[in-house]
Amino acid sequence: MKNEIYPCLWFNNNAKEAAEFYTSVFSDSGIISESEFAVALHLSGQRFLCLNGGPQHIINPSISFYAIYEKEKDLDRIWKKLSGEGFIMMPYERYEWSEKYGWVQDKFGVSWQLSLGKIGNTGQRFTPSLLFTGTNSGKTEEAIHFYTSVFKNSEIIGILKYKSGENDIDGNVKHAQFTLGKSMFMAMDSSYPHKFTFSEGVSFVVECDTQEEIDYFWDKLTEGGHESMCGWLQDSYGVSWQIIPSILEKLMSTPDKAHKVTEAFLKMKKFDIEKLLIAAEQGEPVQG
Repeated sequence: MKNEIYPCLWFNNNAKEAAEFYTSVFSDSGIISESEFAVALHLSGQRFLCLNGGPQHIINPSISFYAIYEKEKDLDRIWKKLSGEGFIMMPYERYEWSEKYGWVQDKFGVSWQLSLGKIGNTGQRFTPSLLFTGTNSGKTEEAIHFYTSVFKNSEIIGILKYKSGENDIDGNVKHAQFTLGKSMFMAMDSSYPHKFTFSEGVSFVVECDTQEEIDYFWDKLTEGGHESMCGWLQDSYGVSWQIIPSILEKLMSTPDKAHKVTEAFLKMKKFDIEKLLIAAEQGEPVQG
């Protein structure tokens, strides 16, 4: 399996505005494709999807993006742009783990942890960071073992735990790094009272080449969780995933097929590639 994993951000019908903002903030970025439903973009070579989802779900800090920069002037510039009209969760200053670090929610609600450091420590500019709160607090290590068992070629890089007398429960995860395939992730526990937990506001898209792969991830990730519609599911920790066929973008980008394909997948929970291809063949030619 060589499945690509990338984040999807849920917006209240302003995905294009958000995408244009992020591509203006981060260098080496641009919009890949867009439709009335979503905007695909790359930020420093990493894929993100901005969804026009409506008001049903709101992005919150339970999943943030840890961004590493090696030059302080670059970090200063990005912090200024993201914190403008945003909400500062941790001040931009020196900490024990970084000479310069800050945690901010931007004006669209997306959370970023900006840190001065070596990009070689993660191998990627942006690393999703999962914060296990509420009833999930204390389950970070369990979740990491679960995710790395589901995704092939995964690895636990390191798990640092709180000690007695530190700022959380002894044994809770202070910071962890792990890979799912080629993608780096971070995770931590927090026993503090938070008003947020995992939601559909931020989900992870898993692209699959075959029906066998779709079936595999769907079955594994819904264990203890629940199914939703159109390839969406929530796992037992409440983290949202979209298990989609890699051919979907191509089908949706073809005007004479997109309508029928959309009609087909709106009726599905788990995606069925064969039914999508049949629907595509039934598409009506565009009238010139």
